[in-house]
Amino acid sequence: MSENFSNEPMLEMYIFETSQELEQLEQAIITAEKANGYSQQAINEIFRFMHTIKGSSAMMLFNNISLLAHSIEDLFYFLRENKPEHVDYSLLSDMVLEGVDFIKIEVEKIKRSDLADGEAGDLIDKIKEFLLQLKALNSCEDTIEKPVSKKIQQYYIAPEKKEVYAAQNKYKAVIKFKEHCEMENIRAYTLVHNLSEFSEDVCFIPEDILENDESVNYIRENGFEISLKTDKTYDELYHFFMQTTFLNEIQLEKIEDDDKFICSQKDLNSTSNTIKMPTIQKVKESVQKDIQSTGNQSIISVNVEKLDKLMDLVGEMVIAEAMVTQNPEIEELGIDSFQKAARQLHKITSELQDMVMAIRMVPISTTFTKMNRIMRDMCKKLGKDVELIVIGEETEVDKNIIEHISDPLMHIIRNSLDHGIEENDERVKIGKERQGTVTLEAKNSGSDVLVIIKDDGKGLQKDKILQKAKENGILEKNENDMTDKEIYNLILLPGFSTKEKITEFSGRGVGMDVVLKNLEMVGGSVSVDSILHKGTTITLKIPLTLAIIDGMNIRVGNSRYTIPLVTIKESFRPTETECFKDPEGNEMIMVRGQCYPILRIHEYYKVETAITKLSEGILIMVEQDEKTICLFADVLIGQQQVVVKSLPNYIKTIKKINGLAGCTLLGDGSISLILDIVGLCNLRSL
Repeated sequence: MSENFSNEPMLEMYIFETSQELEQLEQAIITAEKANGYSQQAINEIFRFMHTIKGSSAMMLFNNISLLAHSIEDLFYFLRENKPEHVDYSLLSDMVLEGVDFIKIEVEKIKRSDLADGEAGDLIDKIKEFLLQLKALNSCEDTIEKPVSKKIQQYYIAPEKKEVYAAQNKYKAVIKFKEHCEMENIRAYTLVHNLSEFSEDVCFIPEDILENDESVNYIRENGFEISLKTDKTYDELYHFFMQTTFLNEIQLEKIEDDDKFICSQKDLNSTSNTIKMPTIQKVKESVQKDIQSTGNQSIISVNVEKLDKLMDLVGEMVIAEAMVTQNPEIEELGIDSFQKAARQLHKITSELQDMVMAIRMVPISTTFTKMNRIMRDMCKKLGKDVELIVIGEETEVDKNIIEHISDPLMHIIRNSLDHGIEENDERVKIGKERQGTVTLEAKNSGSDVLVIIKDDGKGLQKDKILQKAKENGILEKNENDMTDKEIYNLILLPGFSTKEKITEFSGRGVGMDVVLKNLEMVGGSVSVDSILHKGTTITLKIPLTLAIIDGMNIRVGNSRYTIPLVTIKESFRPTETECFKDPEGNEMIMVRGQCYPILRIHEYYKVETAITKLSEGILIMVEQDEKTICLFADVLIGQQQVVVKSLPNYIKTIKKINGLAGCTLLGDGSISLILDIVGLCNLRSL
């Protein structure tokens, strides 16, 4: 593929639609497996997916994807038309999923502007062999054109040697696409391109579908008219047209009179409406023009990078607004009209920000759905019968957050299946249901989303966890003083693993610490709970968005800090009598009968300040994941919506300053460091 195709509308549309179809195809296969067989509806659905992927890939000249898709399409065509009784559905699923994986890898290459150069020949041969065995087992005639895959290969590799087929039948068809499907000329082009696989004589109206922008409007009003000569039967051709994406209506008739055959004296090599390969440049230009002129569609797909840029611009606008409205020089003037205009600007800015954030929100189901494949593959390899129960998949999270939780979820589910769920026979012996369950749940909790992974397996053994922690030298607290939850959370520490046997899925010393690290990167956290012989529950707490937060600004000396507002329980000025030191010398404060640790920000970050007495400053009580500390600062500056900026690499990688989640620019132009409450709570929590 040429590098010039990168990031252009036609290619983006191909990547988006193919990725969606692959996900739906994967789920269709998994659903069929759970039902212990492929229904006619599932077979038709999978056939349509492969037909669409084959056509669009061929149009984009991704020949290896097209050839593989065609071989799978041939297989499901046989299943659809002949309805064989003897089918190894397990092997069928394995082969199709292997094909899905291959296409996914190729699509990822295309996204990176690399060549889609994977070799699918062995898998295609395997599929052909499986199809031959099906025919032999079910004593069926060869109802599919034998050299189908060879025809495609000849068409792409050596068009000058393309076989000429006997055209015995003449047909005329009028195709009408669904309203608002958009880019009807490109869909018409794909249809004609696919027809050329089995017909040398294809003509169509309008002829200039690639060059003329008005062809889109003509097709919308009158339909796309096609005439062709082929050796296909009426039923075969009708089934072919019925697989057309966004098909709304089709009129197909077999004709005898050449007068009804439009362009009857023209063929693919001699007419102005010839589909010659390659014609991609014309297609791209046509798509770009069509996208620019589209005006009535209700849903569009947008590149995530553009949304990121839009969010960045909105963030800069929020900062600029604060710099104007909070300018001390302007505030001193006391102009009423300015204050009124400033309030109106803030209202509009807030609404714009909310709208941009809403656009970025996507259902977490896109990530949950992927777990079905992980479950399916692992259950098959481990020989375990486990059901995945999904709850709350409609919960929405920022697109960037979604990308960071996929790997942690996979890791946790693998652990549940490999470590937690017992073998089938073992479960029966101890009085459990033979089939285990893993529940995946998402729900909103204030400005966070909770993702809960729960299994009904053997649970965690506290004695083994403590023993392993002692062996690794990571037990920092007296085990008699630790709660059950604190013991379970030890598995989140680096290098911790109680799995003695190394398997394909675990036992290599890379454990739950990877999950914790990934979640902390997006301001999230992980907690573990378990009941022996009953199961384990792991809760991921993730923020709805990373871009803009409500914060409380504080001052310590000449430095500014921002605390996420959702973590603040209260703020107060303590008296000397309320504060004391524990036996280890740590400062504590008694509040309503409860003791909380105190963290002096000026001491921790070595900031010079004149306010060192607790009674002269302010304590801000913050809570995260059931851990509470009191932060000591000079003074509260006030609440403000702030735009989160990442820390410079120097601070993150060289200085490695703990307890910082990012930075922001305040209204007066000064920089404020955003505190990582999770990290600070871990430093001084009880």
